[in-house]
Amino acid sequence: MRVVLHGTRGSYPTSSADNQTYGGNTPCVELIAGEERIILDAGTGILGINFDKHYKGGRLDIFLTHLHMDHIQGLAFCKPLFNPKMEVNLWGPKDSSETLKARLNQYLSPPLFPLPLRDIPSQLKIHELANSTTQLGGFTITSEYISHPGPTLGYRVQHGDKAICYLPDHEPVIGKSKLFSREEWVSGIALAREVDLLIHDAQYSKKEYKGKVGWGHSSLNMAARFGAKSKVKRLVLFHHDPAHSDEQITKMYQKLLRKKDYDFPIELATQGQEIEV
Repeated sequence: MRVVLHGTRGSYPTSSADNQTYGGNTPCVELIAGEERIILDAGTGILGINFDKHYKGGRLDIFLTHLHMDHIQGLAFCKPLFNPKMEVNLWGPKDSSETLKARLNQYLSPPLFPLPLRDIPSQLKIHELANSTTQLGGFTITSEYISHPGPTLGYRVQHGDKAICYLPDHEPVIGKSKLFSREEWVSGIALAREVDLLIHDAQYSKKEYKGKVGWGHSSLNMAARFGAKSKVKRLVLFHHDPAHSDEQITKMYQKLLRKKDYDFPIELATQGQEIEV
């Protein structure tokens, strides 16, 4: 399975010269296994995908973790949505108060967008997910509600004997610098357990997190501890704060590695990066 990071920033896109090393587009990750492809989130990173070249089969599947703007900013400008011959499947979190279609329509409609959802010309299908498992070809996608204002889903995706976990916006525990010893009290751990690759929120420094408890994000330290507790084989730190320059992010990362040795590789997500799992 090949993992392509099309967007790695959180909150909002940035084109600053100080943000070019790790990239300025908001979350979008593409998973590729042979001829099969699925997309996780539709931030501005989705606009960098060559749909004409890679999606000729007439079907597109996008799994949304949640509907915060940075994870759907690219959706309205995603080329396949305007192709009448394309079947576009949007998968996302079920909410107890409003359908996923109704919530998406708040974004894909005036005054935020000129076309209402009903006028999108593609063959649009919307699927609500909760704590469940979905089979798409060789992909087995397990979804689970996680700790982030939303509702928000985390995903575990398996293809053959390889598994990745995608938790781009995630606060494993709220208000604690250390994880609970009991796993059932730690959000997302079942999804991440022993995966080949964990892509995890690492928006804040340890100091910044103390002032933003309950916002639904992690520090680099928290992400690393979560990876260790989940016994992952590789960790990619994701959802970089757009207010952080690349230099700041690099220094935060270097500080993390100096503090403690982990028995799995940890790296910073870089826009355009391709990872073989």
